[in-house]
Amino acid sequence: MNNFWANLKENLSLTDKFIILCPLSLSLWGVFCIYSASGGTMGHGFDYAVRQSMWLLVSVISMLLTMTAGHNNFLEGAYYLFGLSLLLLFLTLLAPKVKGAQSWLGFGGVRFQPSEFAKVAIILTMSKFFSRYPPLDFKTFIMGLGVIMLPVGLVLLQPDAGSAIVFMAISFGMLLAAGTPLRYLFGLGGIGLSIIPFVYFFLLKEYQRNRILVFIDPMRDPLGAGYNVIQSRIAVGSGGFSGKGFMMGTQSKLKFLPEPHTDFIFSVFSEEFGFAGVMILIALFTLLLIRVLVAGIRSRERRCKILTAGVASWIWFQMFESIGMSIGIMPVTGLPLPFLSYGGSSLLSTFIALGLVASVCVEGRSTRHEF
Repeated sequence: MNNFWANLKENLSLTDKFIILCPLSLSLWGVFCIYSASGGTMGHGFDYAVRQSMWLLVSVISMLLTMTAGHNNFLEGAYYLFGLSLLLLFLTLLAPKVKGAQSWLGFGGVRFQPSEFAKVAIILTMSKFFSRYPPLDFKTFIMGLGVIMLPVGLVLLQPDAGSAIVFMAISFGMLLAAGTPLRYLFGLGGIGLSIIPFVYFFLLKEYQRNRILVFIDPMRDPLGAGYNVIQSRIAVGSGGFSGKGFMMGTQSKLKFLPEPHTDFIFSVFSEEFGFAGVMILIALFTLLLIRVLVAGIRSRERRCKILTAGVASWIWFQMFESIGMSIGIMPVTGLPLPFLSYGGSSLLSTFIALGLVASVCVEGRSTRHEF
């Protein structure tokens, strides 16, 4: 036990403090937003805030444990974790539907979303795979895509198009970091664009197609599919420069804004803290992403560079998509805003991923100290 605390103390002294402080600050801000979005003590705000706080505590502890265990140990077992994630994703197809999708599993009264933890497994697996088999030729490039399509296919069957898109965004960032020739990436992008009509007409559900249509023109169904986007825009715009103040947002309090504590938490945040608060929020995200990428750049290991690129791609894409759908520049996918949206699975998996990045920092600085 003494060795554990000694190792933890040493790791904390060596790691990048911003990789811990930035997500912690964002998450604490998220707890207050969840409390406000859910009506405070007059609604379910207190219960939701307490649950999110408990998940935050578990997430921070998991991050520290992951950092102490070291990314090398997780990379050694990456393929086993990937296999386990595929099994859990398959089991979700047998579970009861929640809000039209089979995205959740429950054990012992605890429900979780396997697709969130699959993101960590994908990052570990592709880091190990691409470091051993760099996607520099067409054969290894196709092999890597084949591995990625396994979890993508399973989440599309749930159906969870949002998670599938995140998986692909993570993969694209890791392929780029692994040195994939640009002609392969452009070719992949071209194929993706060419199959959009097939996906739209044959794979997407009716409600998913409606989300795309109202993204183009929310006023085509202002009281139906376009209602969420319209109310979200109103909430964001009404915040002005300095916001209405904590607990003073009207869109969520008067029940105009749907799913305010999850999908549209950014709208609640913008209404209450305004443009000034949004700038601080984006600054914290930007600082975090820069430090994650710097950890990879400073590492001497190829697989660590790929790993950090995957984590950065994950957080950046979900941040961009969640904020974008709240202001109407991206389709509504239901993806959580990292660290702020209510949900234990998203919070825990993201902190575990950052624990891996923190471990990369520790190893990099330890190596430099040795020299």
